[in-house]
Amino acid sequence: MDGANSTQRSGTALLGVMLAVGLIVGGWILGAQIKETRLGDRYVTVKGLAERNVKSDLAIWSIGYKDAGDDLTGVYAKSETDKKAILDFLSKQGVQPTEIELGLVRVIDTQANEYGGSGRAPRRYIVQQQITVRTPRVDQVAAASQKTMELLQAGIVLNSEPGQGLIYKFTGLNSIKPDMITEATRNARASADRFAADSGSRVGSIRQANQGVFSILAANSGSASEDQPGMDSSGAESSLMKTVRVVSSLQYYLEK
Repeated sequence: MDGANSTQRSGTALLGVMLAVGLIVGGWILGAQIKETRLGDRYVTVKGLAERNVKSDLAIWSIGYKDAGDDLTGVYAKSETDKKAILDFLSKQGVQPTEIELGLVRVIDTQANEYGGSGRAPRRYIVQQQITVRTPRVDQVAAASQKTMELLQAGIVLNSEPGQGLIYKFTGLNSIKPDMITEATRNARASADRFAADSGSRVGSIRQANQGVFSILAANSGSASEDQPGMDSSGAESSLMKTVRVVSSLQYYLEK
């Protein structure tokens, strides 16, 4: 009888020890998980800026002109004369024939029904045409655009409608993207390192990364908004020199 009681007491004690050990181990595991979760919530968001000053490598010059009169044959003849004068001017400036595109001739009859109204236009017919120059020789076109007064002095009426004029493009963005992304990421990491040092932490692995949007701005236009998207903005198309800009956003884990 005493042996049976002793055996029962031993079993009960062993069960108690196992339960105690289980509670201790379970508490340690739970504490480690909570600590890991808290550490996982510790991160910093930083941004890295990279900029490049570049020169445009494509010029697009749209030259629109028009003539008006009451005799369509005479107006068209004057338009052809103007076209020849403009082509001669471009040739004198060194523009090659392969770089010139002639637009369609547009004839407007101001007395036709669709242009009717209470008033009467001073001239019945308006003949318009556009000549477009596309060339990588941007400096040559920039110089030629400063001499259009010669055309005005020859009696050629140049249009000033939207879409007319000289614009510059930079087409080499893909060639500088990788280096700029690397620089922006490096600058972001430097910011994270400074933050971590101030908070008594060290920077861990990347939690999340956003490459950012590339913007092409006019040179010396100042800093644009970091969230401003788009490939061309803020008058960049009229600027021969441009600034390519990207702001990358990254999140780094912070470790003790």
